[in-house]
Amino acid sequence: MVERPASSNDATVKPQQSSLPLVIVASSLGTMIEWYDFFIFGSLTAVLSLKFYPPDNNTFALIAYLATFAVGFVVRPFGALFFGRIGDLIGRKYAFLVTLSIMGGATFSIGLMPTFATAGWFSPVTLILLRVLQGVALGGEYGGAAVYVAEHVPDRRRGFYTSFIQVTAILGLLVSLLVILATQFAMTRAAFNEWGWRIPFLVSLFLVGISLYIRLKLRESPIFVHIKTTGKASLQPLKDAFTKWPNVKQVVLCLFGVTAGQGVVAYTGEFYALFYLQTILKVNPQRANIVMAVALALGMPALMFFGALSDRIGRKKIMLAGCLLAALTYIPIYHAMERAAGNNVITVKSTRNQVTGAINLTPMSGDATGALVVAPEAPHPDSGKLILLVFIQMIYVGMVYGPVAAYLVEAFPAKVRYTSLSLPYHIGNGIFGGLLPLIGLSICAATGKIYAGLYYPMAVAALTFVVGSIALRETHGTRIWDEVDAHLAPQEP
Repeated sequence: MVERPASSNDATVKPQQSSLPLVIVASSLGTMIEWYDFFIFGSLTAVLSLKFYPPDNNTFALIAYLATFAVGFVVRPFGALFFGRIGDLIGRKYAFLVTLSIMGGATFSIGLMPTFATAGWFSPVTLILLRVLQGVALGGEYGGAAVYVAEHVPDRRRGFYTSFIQVTAILGLLVSLLVILATQFAMTRAAFNEWGWRIPFLVSLFLVGISLYIRLKLRESPIFVHIKTTGKASLQPLKDAFTKWPNVKQVVLCLFGVTAGQGVVAYTGEFYALFYLQTILKVNPQRANIVMAVALALGMPALMFFGALSDRIGRKKIMLAGCLLAALTYIPIYHAMERAAGNNVITVKSTRNQVTGAINLTPMSGDATGALVVAPEAPHPDSGKLILLVFIQMIYVGMVYGPVAAYLVEAFPAKVRYTSLSLPYHIGNGIFGGLLPLIGLSICAATGKIYAGLYYPMAVAALTFVVGSIALRETHGTRIWDEVDAHLAPQEP
């Protein structure tokens, strides 16, 4: 272990660094817990939509709950700007300690919330406010964790090491599903629906406490320490990031050439598939959770594989290939999911005299659109085929998501890195990706066609493929350590 510089002007001595295993574990664990907190909300859609909104209108309750779920995504860019500025001014470590605390407090509070039956409209209004806090916290967390890890690892292994941060999103969703399943197996279905759903939210406080304890042992990023002690840090990160055209141009290109497509592909595989199984194909919620949990577990290594592969052949081509494959194959994949679910979904006609297709829809009174209604569960879903079909989507997620942290870190200079990369990432994932379940299922309800919701992610993925192919530069081979001082770079393991 080396000593800290004797003075702020001594740029020839390496700042003291945390060990790489501790950096990876602490950053990944904390980010995984934040994603766990964030995703529990979506994983319990089938149960909680009728707890926090009027239970006498299933369609309204579902759409309103999905809108509340989406709020957490919409506010993520604001969290990215707020905590990105803090991260570039004060430090990466400080920012993601604060975000973890906010997320844990908001999630624990949801577990204590009164339901609509108890508190009326106070319940959904408060739920929305807590969801805003979750979104703001996550908006600051990801950029801090990704930058922190990237600024500790060798240039030639950045894709591999930052892929651990990418895995945490899927791991957080997986853990949320496992905790929900464990709680469901420990009690009757009626008990879970009555009060057991609170347990996964309350468990968050324990998980956050462990992560905070570990993160407090971390030292600041060596690159940030260097630019801070040598006077190279930005004093106005927002101004430097968003008023200078070269950086603004890079932000826009990263949004439309990388993260918009990455966001919709990631959330189609992770969330739209789950909502689709539960609300449209009417697979039993518990079975749907098991299908998703197994597929997610099988798909997680793909992120590390493609992250490591991007260190060898480049980031751009892998991410754009994932977008193109998704745009071309979603329709046949979801056709196959319908067949694997047992084709139990009722075929009806709308007042336009059009066959709506295999979907639980019925015309609204006096309206020509379809509305999602409660229908019998699919009696004989083929879980093996459903797992395979979701796993294929997870391969696409690995292609677009595994290399993206390394790409974004390499695309921006150190003094505004946290602020700059956080904004396009969270617009791409928070807006384009986060609104996907709400937009997709709303389109299904409005048109009466169960595949219509896929046109949105397909269009965005195709747009990203075109923009990225034409305008995006490859960052593979970028030496971020040279920007500060090459001697600071860690040695290859």
